[in-house]
Amino acid sequence: MAGPLVAMFVISGNEWASLVAPHRWIGSANYGDVLADPVFWDALTNTLIQLAVALPLMIPLAFMLGYYLQLKPPGHRLLRVLCFTPGLLSLSAKAMIFFGMLAPDGGVNGLLTSVGLESSTTPWLADPATALAAIIAVDVWSGIGYTAVLFAARLASVPETVYEAAALDGAGHWRRMWQISYPVCKDFFGVATMLQFLWTLFNSAATVLMLTQGGPGTASTTLSFLMYQKAFLQQNIGYSQAVGTLLFVLGLLGMVVIRRLLRQNY
Repeated sequence: MAGPLVAMFVISGNEWASLVAPHRWIGSANYGDVLADPVFWDALTNTLIQLAVALPLMIPLAFMLGYYLQLKPPGHRLLRVLCFTPGLLSLSAKAMIFFGMLAPDGGVNGLLTSVGLESSTTPWLADPATALAAIIAVDVWSGIGYTAVLFAARLASVPETVYEAAALDGAGHWRRMWQISYPVCKDFFGVATMLQFLWTLFNSAATVLMLTQGGPGTASTTLSFLMYQKAFLQQNIGYSQAVGTLLFVLGLLGMVVIRRLLRQNY
């Protein structure tokens, strides 16, 4: 862990066209270029929007779905398998599924047309107003079921007698879920939030690359994709690692905030 981190900081201080090209130390010049680049600010804005939308949707819904699975409804074993399946699919398979759904003549537009909402159709991945939303939809779909199964496994440790006592006192499912289950697994709630935060922050580049390539324009460019783009497509290693350093700092700050908000208070 220490080696790559140190290397990232060192490379970010160099003018380096590629890993096999000569390089020279330029100090903080790459950071100045990054902060003066409007593309960076667009990527930062998109990343913050992605986190602000995906996490509040994914984690509470995953928790509620996990609570439902923990109740062992009819067909709960099949439901667990179905929920876990998106986590087993490769990123390329997920991208192909959503590319087929969101293409101009794909499933979503076909469904809208069939119900008389043809005016609402749009090229979802090529429309600046919807490209980022499409990336967020893939993130939520990929993570919600997998996280729900983990929540269900954690909630299985809560004795059934606790729920029975609450039911006898007149507590419905909603109160049992949020006033019993949530406090019991609040620590795991924080862990799940941190894991999804890190996944969304650092691993969105592959989804963006396969679905939109950051476009149209910079409408769906995220920080992780910008780092990939600068390193492997534009051969600007120093700039890329400067973005990587800022992304690392953002990740640390996010982790600290999540830990403070979702830590257990005994």
